[in-house]
Amino acid sequence: MSTPRPHLRLTTVNLDTPDPAALARFYARLLGWEIGVEEADDVILRDPDGGVGLSFQRERRYVRPTWPAEAGRQQMMAHLEIGVDDLAAAQAHAVACGATVAPFQPQDDVRVCLDPDGHPFCLWLMS
Repeated sequence: MSTPRPHLRLTTVNLDTPDPAALARFYARLLGWEIGVEEADDVILRDPDGGVGLSFQRERRYVRPTWPAEAGRQQMMAHLEIGVDDLAAAQAHAVACGATVAPFQPQDDVRVCLDPDGHPFCLWLMS
């Protein structure tokens, strides 16, 4: 006998950070989103189009992930995929916001960038 699945909806992706306000401001600039909730240890950005939001939670023992992965070093647990219509312009915008371009790029139509805390995110060409 199975029970019916309750309604579930993914609402937010959380990123650990030593400074939630600073990382939230980076992503607000990058995405053009507004900060919805700001507390000392948790800052939330909501997608103005109603999609999944981003939350930044303080982690006092935060260790920057390594990209690409290296044995014995902190690995990323997840990364964000951000679709763009102009890869060069999006990369320039990300760098102007405070991102760095990762030295290793696995694909021509994707740019792996690192946010100020080292979380990788991919800018990918939607065409």
